Amino acid sequence: MHPFFATLAAMSLSGAPQSEPTPNGTTPSPPIEVQQVAPSLYDYTQDVLFGQNWKQADLSPRDRSLVTLSSLVAGGRTAQLPSHLKLGLDNGLKPSEIVGLITHLAFYSGWPNAMSAVGVTKDVFAERGIDLSSINVHDAALLPVDAAAEAKRAATVANNVAPLAPELARYTDEVLFADLWRRPDLTARDRSLVTVAALITQGQAEQLPFHLNRAMDNGLSQAQVGEVITHLAVYAGWPRAMSAVPVAQSVFASRASES
Repeated sequence: MHPFFATLAAMSLSGAPQSEPTPNGTTPSPPIEVQQVAPSLYDYTQDVLFGQNWKQADLSPRDRSLVTLSSLVAGGRTAQLPSHLKLGLDNGLKPSEIVGLITHLAFYSGWPNAMSAVGVTKDVFAERGIDLSSINVHDAALLPVDAAAEAKRAATVANNVAPLAPELARYTDEVLFADLWRRPDLTARDRSLVTVAALITQGQAEQLPFHLNRAMDNGLSQAQVGEVITHLAVYAGWPRAMSAVPVAQSVFASRASES
């Protein structure tokens, strides 16, 4: 484990601020007050969000939970986290994968968003009787890397980042890609899914081409990329999704011309 993670390890679930869970449980339905106050919103939630969007076949319910949780964490939407954490567990996400998602997003959406998600997650895990000691993967062996792809990425960082911000370049090489991206609590594909969802949620279009290419190299199909963007229209807003569409189209065209 890289020494940088010794600090991150100290930010454990047991010491994070807590938040009251919502009573919504894992039922994909809005609270009754939504029906009372905004009946059309209630109908859209029932009929479009959960009746159609969550049932599209190109992404599994587990993948949709992964994307949704990533968007909620990246957007700082902690009030919506409890019900979706429970739904994610019901959809097959492992507690270690959820913790891996939060840790990953400390880097891609900022420490405050990740730290705010920790307390909510701790409460949900306690409610589900999940033993925190059973999900510790700090000392697990790191996953292998594609040496050629990593060399190309490192060269880009050396040329474009290091001259201006050498420490940022060092953290990018030694921590972000040599350690975080190789942690086994998430597969490379899932880590890409989490990253792409966070970038779209935060409107980081300039960072999308690299990570969409990486996601497809890690096994995500064009159809799945399209479904991620469609799913995030609901959770991050239509403008974020519509802004991601031309970026994805450009990536698809570039990959087609190179094949």
